[in-house]
Amino acid sequence: MRTALIVLRKDILLELRTFETLPAMILFAVSTFVVFHFALNRSSIGGQLAAGVLTATVLFAGLLGVNRLFVADREQGGFDAFMLAPVDRSALLLAKASALFIFLAVLEVVALPAFALLLLGPSLGPALGGLIVLLALADVAVAVIGTLVSAIAVHTRARDLIAPIIALPLLIPALIATAEGAGPLLSAHAHRFPEGRWLAILALYDLVFALLAHAVFDFLLED
Repeated sequence: MRTALIVLRKDILLELRTFETLPAMILFAVSTFVVFHFALNRSSIGGQLAAGVLTATVLFAGLLGVNRLFVADREQGGFDAFMLAPVDRSALLLAKASALFIFLAVLEVVALPAFALLLLGPSLGPALGGLIVLLALADVAVAVIGTLVSAIAVHTRARDLIAPIIALPLLIPALIATAEGAGPLLSAHAHRFPEGRWLAILALYDLVFALLAHAVFDFLLED
């Protein structure tokens, strides 16, 4: 855990000094909402349509963070240094997944108000707590799978292409559960909390892929 916290602190400080990832993610999300605002030619949206727009936008913005997750370590020798250090290699998985989760959380802090202002018809207030829980579970899925595929893609020449190609099919079940769970929260008669089955699907999905990532991460680093 101490090793993971050290690596996480390094990644957060690096991002605060360079601002290479978060501004790009936020700009992509807000720009996408602006495009949808004019492309749909509607004053506002709600329900399942709003859930689909929000889920897809957050996903594709998150992929920008996935692509950059290991790049600095690879280019500056940090990756090789970690491989030579006498530490548990799963600490790198935990640190990178935590960093990506934090990036996604910061993205959503900015993206949700922009979404409510530009597109959403119903008030976001009553369902905000349930939406935060749903998005947090979705963020765990993106963080774990994103870290896994980023560790694979960083060793290839076409890493910006390989990561989305691998990640998107793996994330489809989580995206469906997120969109289905968010639909009633963003409707005119908003529910205050998503249906339990969608939360259960997301939680189970997070658990399965977290265990899978932990099992194979050492082999990915060695290869």
